[in-house]
Amino acid sequence: MIKAILKGVEQLGDKRTRGLVWLSLGLALLVFIVLWSSVGFLLTQTKFFELVYLDWAVDILGGLATLILTWLLFPGIMSAFVGLFLDKVADAVEARHYPGLPPADGLPVGESIIEALKFLGVMVVCNLLMLPFLFVPPVFPFVFYVVNGYLLSREYFDLVAVRRLPPSEARRLRKRNAGVLLVTGAALAFMLTVPFLNLVAPVIGTAAMVHLFQKWTGPGRAA
Repeated sequence: MIKAILKGVEQLGDKRTRGLVWLSLGLALLVFIVLWSSVGFLLTQTKFFELVYLDWAVDILGGLATLILTWLLFPGIMSAFVGLFLDKVADAVEARHYPGLPPADGLPVGESIIEALKFLGVMVVCNLLMLPFLFVPPVFPFVFYVVNGYLLSREYFDLVAVRRLPPSEARRLRKRNAGVLLVTGAALAFMLTVPFLNLVAPVIGTAAMVHLFQKWTGPGRAA
């Protein structure tokens, strides 16, 4: 697992990989600009109380709530965008480390978009359900990393695996290696909460899953 993650970090030196990072970052920032602008407009244009200082308090609390939600949802948003370019990331990893592999069938564009949106929806719901645990500080970090670790490992591995296996076989392979994938996903979830590192964590995670998949399935050997 550690070796796969380190290889994922090395993948950032690939020119094609860096281009995908910048594209995903730009799209994620666009989403957050729209979010912040919309929330800010609604808060400033809506008067909730007759007393000015109460309206100020609402504006401040609304801004803090938006900040918290942004931090919680960033893994899902960024990962969803990277999911749109998963085939390109995986292709770059395989070309660098497993040049002898035949071309992968890959996912159709429409299916990639659907899978990315499904993943984003599940991530949003799960993270919103975790909000009450914010009021239980000793428990929240554990819940956050376990839940996101499971979701990230499941989604990333499945999307990598179905490029070369039928979905049913991909699921069986994931279940056989659930423990390693959960730890890998938790590490990825942690990286996604670290400033600046979270900008490249989805690519590192995708690359790591490609290496784990090759380790468990095929004759491919790292070059």
